[in-house]
Amino acid sequence: MDPLTLVLLVFGVACAFCWVMSLITKDTSWVDRLWSIVPAVYVWIFAAAGIASGEDAGRLLLMAILVTAWAARLTFNFARRGGYTGMEDYRWAILRGRMKPWQFQLFNLFFIVLYQNALLVLITLPALVAFQNPAPLNGWDIAFGALFLAFLVGEFLADQQQWDFHQAKKRAGGRLEPGFVTSGLFRVSRHPNYFFEQAQWWAFYALGATAAVAAGHGFWGGAVNASIVGAVLLTVLFIGSTIFTESISASKYPAYAEYRRTTSMLIPWPPKRRRERVRAA
Repeated sequence: MDPLTLVLLVFGVACAFCWVMSLITKDTSWVDRLWSIVPAVYVWIFAAAGIASGEDAGRLLLMAILVTAWAARLTFNFARRGGYTGMEDYRWAILRGRMKPWQFQLFNLFFIVLYQNALLVLITLPALVAFQNPAPLNGWDIAFGALFLAFLVGEFLADQQQWDFHQAKKRAGGRLEPGFVTSGLFRVSRHPNYFFEQAQWWAFYALGATAAVAAGHGFWGGAVNASIVGAVLLTVLFIGSTIFTESISASKYPAYAEYRRTTSMLIPWPPKRRRERVRAA
């Protein structure tokens, strides 16, 4: 069976499962529980097809190993936060309260279930590009693979710093000023974990683009190819999600407005107050 066809079959099963379970349990976080798992399944489908074809599958193996490492880290972080215990994402509960029941059910089906599951397919399509353009590994693969791992470590550190803060907040009885983490990586980005998450998938896209270029494609169709849609849409999703999340944080914590004013939303960057002091000096 063609690997893309198999991926689409798994996608269909995942959509049906998430939608049916959301109706049965009244919990719309089922896509979240698959988020760290199905991309690895998709990439390994492409990698297995590459190995079975008898062509050079070194790049596909590298891509599959990197996504497996991403999946393991994200699954671990999601699990320790109680993601597999039936806890629904608090943002969906807030959004449900702002919509009529039928509106939220349409949102659930078309955005939460179909769009997000489709996005999980799209971000893995650079592996399809690598499958269609078998070529030996080169220095660019090593560079982009190392970059992927660096971003993976960055996300691990950001999630750990956030976890440590919330554990300390819990020990303090639920109150720890200013109410949200502002130290470590969160000093230079309000959402460093979101930044590193997106950056990993841009590095993954670059690996697929490297395969296309190595196979003889030029800038258009090679370095820039159709699989870029996944990374672009993931970035759009994260920006929209971040804006929504921050509207909730700003309503809960008075100090968040100042934090938002002085600290970069995503890209790690020196805080504005520090930059102003440097200019003044």
